[in-house]
Amino acid sequence: MSAAAPETALVTGLTHDGEGVVRGGKTAFVAGALPGERIRLRRTRRHRQHDDAELLEVLEPSGARVAPRCPHFGVCGGCALQHLAPAAQLAAKQTELAETLARVARVQPARWLAPLAGPVWAYRRRARLGVKFVRKKGCVVVGFRERAAPYVAQLTRCEVLAAPVGELTELSIRERLPQIEVAVADHATALVLRVLSAPSEADAARLRQFGAAYGVRLYLQPAGLESVVPLDPPAEPLRYTLGRSGVELEFAPVDFIQVNGAVNEALVERAAELLQLDGAATLLDLYCGLGNFTLALARVAGRAVGVEGEGALIERARGNARRNGIGNAEFHLANLATPPDATASWMRQAYTHVLLDPPRTGAPAMLAAVAALAPQRVLYISCHPGSLARDLGVLVHEHGFALQAAGVVDMFPHTTHVESLALLTAGGRRAERTAPRP
Repeated sequence: MSAAAPETALVTGLTHDGEGVVRGGKTAFVAGALPGERIRLRRTRRHRQHDDAELLEVLEPSGARVAPRCPHFGVCGGCALQHLAPAAQLAAKQTELAETLARVARVQPARWLAPLAGPVWAYRRRARLGVKFVRKKGCVVVGFRERAAPYVAQLTRCEVLAAPVGELTELSIRERLPQIEVAVADHATALVLRVLSAPSEADAARLRQFGAAYGVRLYLQPAGLESVVPLDPPAEPLRYTLGRSGVELEFAPVDFIQVNGAVNEALVERAAELLQLDGAATLLDLYCGLGNFTLALARVAGRAVGVEGEGALIERARGNARRNGIGNAEFHLANLATPPDATASWMRQAYTHVLLDPPRTGAPAMLAAVAALAPQRVLYISCHPGSLARDLGVLVHEHGFALQAAGVVDMFPHTTHVESLALLTAGGRRAERTAPRP
C-alpha cells in the first residue's frame, strides 16, 4: 500500500500475538502498543478484516509499560511482551482465557484460581534455536527467528535462555548446522546440534573443547529424533527433580518436558490439591509423557495409570517408576489422537480421577471415553485456550460435567503463550453459561 498518513488513536486491547488493537474505522494491529495508550501510528499493510500498522510514537503510555530488559526485543521473535509488566501480562492472559471460555465453550468456572507464576527471567530449560552462518560477516548467527521476518535473530545474549554458542563459527560444517536444541537439567545443560553433514575430526575436537569450556554436553542429530547420539558416548542421563514428591525423572535431550521448571513443580502441586487424591483413588493420566504428573501423584493415590502415544516416552516413564521405587504406577502405549479401543487393558479399569495434558490440538478423541469412565474429578491442563474451550464445552454441555475452577499458568513469561488448567466434577453445581472477565 502507498504510504499512509499518520493517525492518532487509542489502543483498546491486545491480539493473541501481543499487538495493540486500535478500533474506530477499520481495525488496526500495532506491534509494540499497549492497551490504554494513546499513540501515533501509520498503517502499513491492508487485510480484509484489519490493517497492520507501525508504532510511530507513544503519546500517553500505559502505567503497565516497562523498559524491555533485552536489547533484541522487538526484532527477536522469542518474546512479545517484555514491554508489559509481568503482573499485567498475567492479567491479559487471564482475560484471554475467560473470553475464550465465554465465546467458545459458553461457560464460566464456579471460581477462578489464582495464577500460577514463577521466575520471569532465565527460566527456559527447553528451546529450539535457529543457526545460520553469515558468510559476509564471517560469523554464525544463533537465536530465535525474527519477529517479522524468516531470518535468525542475531543475539548477543538471551534474557530468558542463555546458550554459549558463539564459538561454533570455527566448524567446517558451520553451513550445514541449521538448528540447536537446548535442554537444561538440574545438573547439566545439553545442546543437540542438527548436523546435515558429519563433523570432521577437527570439528569433533573443537566441539569437545567448546563443551569443556562452557560446561555443556553435546549431542549430534544427523536425521530424525531417533538419530540423536552423544558426541562422546555413553552420556549420563539428564534429570530433574520434583521437590515435594521427591520424584527424580530422567529424560533425553529431545524429550518433551515442561519449559519452566519452577512453574512445572508448582503445577504438579496444584494438580494434587485440585484432584484431592487419597489412598482409595485410582488416577488415569492421559498424554502422560515420561511420567511428570503420573509418578508424583502416585505418591498420594492408591494407583496411577499413565497413557502416552510415544513409545520412547513410555519406556522412559517405566524406567522412572522403577528408579523411584514407585510400584503403584503403570504405563500403556496408545494412540490418543483417535478414540481408544474399549477392549484395551487400561480402558477396562475403573478410575476415580482423570488428568489430561494434551498437545495444542486438545483431546477431542478422548472426551467420550473420559465421560464413559465416570470419574469424580477431571483435571484438564492445556497449552491452547481455544482447544481447551472447545473440549470443555463438550464435557459440560454434552456429558454433564460441571466446571468448578479454572486459571492461567505462566509457563512462558514475556510470550503470548497461554497455559491454563480447568477442574471439572461429575454432577454437582453446573457451570454458568456466560463468562465475565476475572
